[in-house]
Amino acid sequence: MNKIKVYLKDVYVELATKVTWPAWKDLQSSAILVMIASIIFALVVFVMDFSFEYIIKFIYSILLGQESSGSVE
Repeated sequence: MNKIKVYLKDVYVELATKVTWPAWKDLQSSAILVMIASIIFALVVFVMDFSFEYIIKFIYSILLGQESSGSVE
């Protein structure tokens, strides 16, 4: 149990003295930048998904259309 107390004390001292924390304004600007980048990434993935869906449907319609036109009735 003593080792855990020493470990937690060391962690607290290191976080208080050695870690440089960003200012509130810097933190806000970084958070906004991450949100904007996430939205852009999500939009790119959405457009790619939407495009691939229609490309695959087009390819399947061509392949299935050729198969059905060659069948004997």
